[in-house]
Amino acid sequence: MTPARVVLATSSHELDRDPELALVVDELAAVGVEAEAVAWDEVGHDWTAHELVVVRSCWDYTERLGEFLAWARAVPVLANPLAVLEWNTDKTYLRDLDARGCPVIETVWDPTDVAELGDHAEWVCKPSVSAGSRDTARWSDPVDALTHAAELRAAGRTAMVQPYVASVDDEGETALLFVDDAFSHAIRKAPLLAPGEGVRQDRSSAGGITPRTPTDAQLDVARTALDVVATAVPSAGPLLYARVDLVTGADGLPRVIELELTEPGLFLPWSDGGAGRLSGAIRSRLSDS
Repeated sequence: MTPARVVLATSSHELDRDPELALVVDELAAVGVEAEAVAWDEVGHDWTAHELVVVRSCWDYTERLGEFLAWARAVPVLANPLAVLEWNTDKTYLRDLDARGCPVIETVWDPTDVAELGDHAEWVCKPSVSAGSRDTARWSDPVDALTHAAELRAAGRTAMVQPYVASVDDEGETALLFVDDAFSHAIRKAPLLAPGEGVRQDRSSAGGITPRTPTDAQLDVARTALDVVATAVPSAGPLLYARVDLVTGADGLPRVIELELTEPGLFLPWSDGGAGRLSGAIRSRLSDS
């Protein structure tokens, strides 16, 4: 059997669960490109046999980051590329965004004293390598936030503490999606962190997604974040996909809370033609397109 030209890399858990995989495979088939979804850690799979491997829902990488990046280094043609994955899989990339003038949420790294946390009503503490709000909690007592940070450090992880942005309770977050560096669509994500619930591993944003039209200010901040990638990761080239998650700060201006370039949900079911735009961008990367 001839190998598919394009593989969408996923996790074994999401192979039959991620609805975006089938959407993109079908859109590629419609333009004459054979594609399939394969778990990134499938034993014995020949990743060199494909013209392009697109990183998609590899959402277990946070627990196996070293193994995931070793796999990525062995894939000849990867989108987004390896250098982007190495930079973006740890949220310490927020330091680069901040240093290069992109508005981000204030973040304290590995705090050991309550005084470092600043004067805020609530705080969010999470590890710098994480996804899906795992090992993340919202705290009203700074001592609790500091205790959470200490637990993360004791487990060999980098802890990050941010003020909880009150606007999220009403506005949610705004995720702006880009394909081939062009804006594609945006959605609203409902708030996930409830006060007083502590650390939970079963949160899901699937039920709180709605389309949203971004403001000019949000588009400008998202563009600023993507411009930083070009300088922080010079070999990145045009990104196949990008997701910029924004919240509204106390000053009413948008702030980056995450820049997702590795395996973001692209919210294609809530877009108008997003799957087609992504498949077109994938096809344009193939040798005879």
